Amino acid sequence: MTENTPVAIEASPTAKTGMDIHEILKILPHRYPLLLIDRVLELQRKERIVAIKNVTINEPFFTGHFPDFPVMPGVLIVEAIAQAGGALLLTEIKDHQEKLIFFTGIERARFRRPVGPGDQLRIEVEVKNWRAVPGMVAAKMQGTALVDGKRVAEAIVSCQLVDKDRVRGGASGNNNDQAAE
Repeated sequence: MTENTPVAIEASPTAKTGMDIHEILKILPHRYPLLLIDRVLELQRKERIVAIKNVTINEPFFTGHFPDFPVMPGVLIVEAIAQAGGALLLTEIKDHQEKLIFFTGIERARFRRPVGPGDQLRIEVEVKNWRAVPGMVAAKMQGTALVDGKRVAEAIVSCQLVDKDRVRGGASGNNNDQAAE
């Protein structure tokens, strides 16, 4: 089996600075109910991304978390941070359809305020470290989630791009210690 080398897309003078849901669906492998970003407002290549998640009462997690006081689980806010970072990372990869992003670490996660129905989560992610070598791309990113300009959560997330074929080959037990976003 030959290993594919990720190839960065060259910057163009008309590079996109935002994405609607249709463009996000072309980049991220996530789908409902685990797609947790609705729009990208700002995108600066290899530097930062700002995305939003409109939180509605129809979110499936509110059924059990908590029935009389719906609160978005903090782990899903961290997942939204990771997905925004993943969207930034995947826009740099030509063959992104052949890749999956895996969490490799979560550090310094803090939850400041509850997030509930009607809130709009603003997710700001800044790249702290970006490493690309043949066959592998990894990044460490600092993320902050805000509602009405107030910080509700923050975390440092690390991730790595992996060829889908490598993951499929690992399904027999070779890569059981990693969980997909």
